[in-house]
Amino acid sequence: MINRCINIKLPDERHPISSITDVQSPLFTLDAAALKAAGLFKGKLQKAPAAMSTVMIRKAAYNEEVLRPIVFEMLESNEGPTIDTGDRVLIKPNFLAPAAPEKALTTHPLLLKAAAEFALANGARVQISDSPAMGSFSKLWKKGGYEEILKGLDVTVKPFEETIAVDVGEPFGSIDIAKDAMEADVVINLAKLKTHTQMMLTLGVKNLFGSIVGLKKPEWHMRTGVDRQMFGRLIVSIFQAVGPAYTILDGILAMEGQGPGRSGTPRELGLLMGGKNAHAVDHVACLQVGLDPDTLETHRNAREMGVYDGRVHINGDLKILDDFQFPELGSLTMGPDYMGRFMRRFVIQQPVADNKACKLCGECWKYCPAKAISYTDRGISFNTDTCIRCYCCLEVCPHAAIRAKKPIAGRVVAWLTKNR
Repeated sequence: MINRCINIKLPDERHPISSITDVQSPLFTLDAAALKAAGLFKGKLQKAPAAMSTVMIRKAAYNEEVLRPIVFEMLESNEGPTIDTGDRVLIKPNFLAPAAPEKALTTHPLLLKAAAEFALANGARVQISDSPAMGSFSKLWKKGGYEEILKGLDVTVKPFEETIAVDVGEPFGSIDIAKDAMEADVVINLAKLKTHTQMMLTLGVKNLFGSIVGLKKPEWHMRTGVDRQMFGRLIVSIFQAVGPAYTILDGILAMEGQGPGRSGTPRELGLLMGGKNAHAVDHVACLQVGLDPDTLETHRNAREMGVYDGRVHINGDLKILDDFQFPELGSLTMGPDYMGRFMRRFVIQQPVADNKACKLCGECWKYCPAKAISYTDRGISFNTDTCIRCYCCLEVCPHAAIRAKKPIAGRVVAWLTKNR
C-alpha cells in the first residue's frame, strides 16, 4: 500500500516550468498544452502518446453552479462521448440502496442531473437505470433526492429488468446482462468512490457489475466463490462487454472504512475524476487515496487481460492522501484442508452481527448467495463453514448491523506473522 506519495501542483506565473520532465513520471503527465497556453510552460511541448488515456481531476462540490460546468467540460473534452441526435444514452449511476445523499452510498443526484442535461442538449433520448442491491428502485429514487432534483427533465427512469445473453469470453462464457445497457448507443458511467469490504474499492469498472440484474448478482458471487481474483476478472469481463463511453467518478463525498454500505464512513474529498477509459480513472483514483493500483483486483486483471496498459495522462491536480481508511481484506482461505473448518470459524475474517442494531428485516438472509445466515427472535448468526466471505450481507444491511471482523485467534496469528 502507498502511504505517502508526491503532491503535484500546477505552476503559477511566478514559477513557470521550463521542462516537461519537471512534471512527468512513468505513471502520469500533466497537460503541457494547457500550461503553455496559460503562459506557464516555456519548454518544448511533448504530446502524450496516442494510446495514453487521459483522466481529468477537478475540485468540485455539490453545488449546481460549480458541478454542472465541470461535468460539461469533461463530457465535451476530446475523449468525451460522441452523441448524435436521437441516440439512446444510458446513464448508469451507483444505486446501491435507498439512502440520503449525505450517506455517500449512491451517486449524487446533482451529478446525474448535469450528465442528463448534457445528453439532452445533444439531442439524445436519455435513460437512467441500475439494479439496486436492496430496496425498491422507486424508494431509492425518492429517498436519494433524485425525484426532486431531476423533476421536469425529459428522461426515462427505470430499473434494469430484461436481460440478454452476452458471451464475455473465457472462463465465464455467456452471461445475462441488462438489455438496456447492451443496446444503448452510448453509456455514461457515473460511479461512486467507495471502499468495498470484499474488493478494497468500488470505482468505475466495478460500477458496471450493476448491469447484472437482481439476484443474478449473488449467484455470480457464489459461482466465483472465495476466489477474489476470479471475481475481479468477472467484473472486468462484464465492464468490457458493456463498454461505457465515458466514466465520471463521484469523489466529492466519498466513503472510507467498511464500505460500500451503511457500515462505511462518508469522507469529503471534494473531487470529480473523469475519463474515457474507466481503467485509467480507477488507476488515478487509487493513487489519489494512497493505494497501490495493483492491490485492486480489477486493475490487476485488466492489465493481465491486456485491456489496459497502465499508462495514464493526468489533467489536473493530484494530491495523494496518506490517511484514507481502507477495509481490512482478510484471507478467504487459510491453512491445510484438514484444518479448514477450524480456520473458517476461529481464524479467518468473517461477517459479525450487532444483534442490538439488527432489526431482523431479512435483507441479509434473502440476499446471501451461500444461504449461510440463520435467524431467531434474538438475532442472526452465520454458518462459517458455508459462508464464502463475499460480504453481500454487509453491503445490503440497511441498519449498519453487520461488520467484517477477524476472530481473536486470527488477530493473534496476524500479529505474530507481522512481528516474527
